[in-house]
Amino acid sequence: MAASLLLLAGLATGCGGAAAAERVTIEIGYSAFTPRHLTVAAGVPVTFVLVNDDPIDHEWIVGDDAVHAAHRTGTEMVHAARPTEVTVPALATVETTVTFPDPGIYAYICHLPGHEAYGMVGLLTVT
Repeated sequence: MAASLLLLAGLATGCGGAAAAERVTIEIGYSAFTPRHLTVAAGVPVTFVLVNDDPIDHEWIVGDDAVHAAHRTGTEMVHAARPTEVTVPALATVETTVTFPDPGIYAYICHLPGHEAYGMVGLLTVT
């Protein structure tokens, strides 16, 4: 699904600008993201609160087709240094803050074995 996305903009991480920060909660349950589609404003720092209610670990990786292509074939299990690539332990809550500088459409996916095929995919629209 992510391979067919039309990606319109680059991706930046971290906080910046004078815009008011936004908080968005994404719940993980039964190996699915809720909500499956989000819209945020470009240039505004967004803190994603990732709540994993499953008894297994997951990951939340947001990016363009190239990011997801690299993770589909990779074996990287922990993503501590990148705010757009987060490991979410079982029954834990993790926060990460990302600023998307330009409008575009990105996928957020769990690339642990079998999870994407099971449906752990969401879309993020940056306006």
